[in-house]
Amino acid sequence: MTASRDERRMTNSVCALGIDVGSTTVKMVGVDAEGNLAWHLLEQADPRVEDQVERFLARAPCLSPPLAGGMKGRLFLVATGYGRKLVRPAARQVTEITCHAKGVYRELAAKRGGTLVDIGGQDSKVIGISPKGDVTDFSMNDKCAAGTGRFLENTANRLGVPLDRMGEVALSASHEVSISSTCTVFAESEVISLIAHGVAVEPILRGLHRSLIKRVVAMIRTVGLAPPLMLSGGVAQNQAIPRMLEEETGEKVILPRYPQLMGAYGAALIALEM
Repeated sequence: MTASRDERRMTNSVCALGIDVGSTTVKMVGVDAEGNLAWHLLEQADPRVEDQVERFLARAPCLSPPLAGGMKGRLFLVATGYGRKLVRPAARQVTEITCHAKGVYRELAAKRGGTLVDIGGQDSKVIGISPKGDVTDFSMNDKCAAGTGRFLENTANRLGVPLDRMGEVALSASHEVSISSTCTVFAESEVISLIAHGVAVEPILRGLHRSLIKRVVAMIRTVGLAPPLMLSGGVAQNQAIPRMLEEETGEKVILPRYPQLMGAYGAALIALEM
């Protein structure tokens, strides 16, 4: 999927919609009557959220008549994400924790439950999911950009490495440089110092990824690790993230087909139940 825009249409009719207004991207998902992902749209987040939501709704497939007409024209739309309260057409606004858990449980957990790690642009979450799909516990990093996609994005800009190649470059290193700072600002200063001392980009990137993963693993320990270990969020597309998460936890990491859509997918599933 591209970072700017991705729209996919499938043959099934759309019966409900979910939208995830994140700090970096906005995602909308449509599901059919059985809850299968039938359509989706992804764009970079626009500062004018209300206008972007209107554009998304204008491009969404028409809701199938049996459900759309059954509630006197009510729009089957649930919103999630940090900007969910700005989605005025939504019938409900639901937290990201609930929506990510519901979306990932439907696609991956197969009535086993498990532990979900969601790494987004602005925050990271670890969510415990019961065999019935309920959220049993969670830990959230929303006070500092370290441990989030923003941490990697800032470093990519500083090092001149394309964001979509960061994982590949990090994994190409034969060794890694330890990044001791747990704050994004201080870590950036540390990176600048390392570059000034002639340290190569590859081990610096590997060390930065390790630093992020260690923060995530600390949250996993707070919640407790119950397999399977699942990963969602746009940062999951960075190949170094699941690899290092497996190294640090000793558990195989399972990814959904569209990890960055799981919040919107869960929201659409909730809309389908309304």
